[in-house]
Amino acid sequence: MKDRPWKPNVTVAAIIERDGRFLLVEEETPEGLRFNQPAGHLEEGESLLQATVREVLEETAHHFEPEYLVGIYQWTRPQGDITYLRFAYGGRLCGEESGRRLDEGIVRAVWLTLDEVRACADRHRSPLILQCIEDWIAGQRHPLALVHHR
Repeated sequence: MKDRPWKPNVTVAAIIERDGRFLLVEEETPEGLRFNQPAGHLEEGESLLQATVREVLEETAHHFEPEYLVGIYQWTRPQGDITYLRFAYGGRLCGEESGRRLDEGIVRAVWLTLDEVRACADRHRSPLILQCIEDWIAGQRHPLALVHHR
């Protein structure tokens, strides 16, 4: 029997495309170096949009302006121990803080083509990375007002 109630981990991710390339981060994980979108956990007191903007800045040193909700995704790790509820936002970059130190564990921010993203799928943090990009390419864009923040 579990000693605590089950709850999903709420996360956010940014889908950022420029000139046919997607901004990913390479990060240290318990499983080794993995690729992910700029992403992270929702923190107490912030909206999903605020969390997305914060995570992009912390992990890439870029300022991000969300323009669309790409999708909401549920994924349970193969170990069955953690379920993630991911809100993926698409948008654009609007400036960089040159020289800003990246979050601990982030090795680098990197721009990859769709083919390059597919080619490194065995090093993705989760299958949601490619799913979010494919949904973006398919034109999946919902208004930000779809999610209410109070």
